[in-house]
Amino acid sequence: MDTIAVLGLGLLGRGFAENLRSKGHSVRVWNRTASRCEPLVERGAVAAATPEEAVRGAARVHLVLAEDAAVDEVIEALRPGLGDGAWIVDHSTNLPAGVAARFERLRADGVRYIHAPVFMGPKNSLEATGLMLLSGPSADEAALRPALETMTGKVLYLGEEPDKAAKIKITGNGLLIMLTAAMGDLFRMGAASGVSTDEVLALFDQFSPTASGMGRRALAAAHQPVGFTMRMARKDVRLMLETAKDPDALSVLPAVARSMDAAIEAGFGGEDFAVLADPDR
Repeated sequence: MDTIAVLGLGLLGRGFAENLRSKGHSVRVWNRTASRCEPLVERGAVAAATPEEAVRGAARVHLVLAEDAAVDEVIEALRPGLGDGAWIVDHSTNLPAGVAARFERLRADGVRYIHAPVFMGPKNSLEATGLMLLSGPSADEAALRPALETMTGKVLYLGEEPDKAAKIKITGNGLLIMLTAAMGDLFRMGAASGVSTDEVLALFDQFSPTASGMGRRALAAAHQPVGFTMRMARKDVRLMLETAKDPDALSVLPAVARSMDAAIEAGFGGEDFAVLADPDR
């Protein structure tokens, strides 16, 4: 079994470390708040005082950190202890431009850095389920896939572009965040009109348009018969805002209304409302 370092013990990092330890690997852990290491030490991991100490002798280093500044700081700190040929696998959600620059800088120095963000919750990282994205040289994908597949339900390779996984990751997180905010608007609208959250959820158990389906409809809207005009959809948004009674309490619908007004002003009132999502509009 390998010696593996996990740096960053938030909810995902702790799950990764515990799962790797359960598979028999020698696991070294480090976190800026050292007390987070203690539960993992009780399960057989070894706590390190510094990133450099954590990675010494490790075949793979897994980073699960908050953002680019922390990633750069921790990589700089660990490099004196990093062995030749060791991998740095960065699971952090980062700015794509930051990933691209980091990849070029580290690869120029002979450091095998690769970005592999995840769509996982804490339970997924503990149970090795969920989705891990990966992009970078195809030879690296072939070398790392067997190990990474033991950490997740699925590894999705996105090609050689080193920051493609970062781009796809923030796209997916964007959907999660915007969809959650939209559901909040609908719950508030329901509360203002006497519709319970259970009734809202029951509707979407029966009527649940998918993000990919709506996206494809938007891209095809210019070549398909109009099904629901922008002007009529804007009328419905007005009804939603009036039903909610307090638009200032909403996150998404007021912004949608403004976008629709701009589209109607630009001459799209008679077009299908799905052109709102057309990136070329």
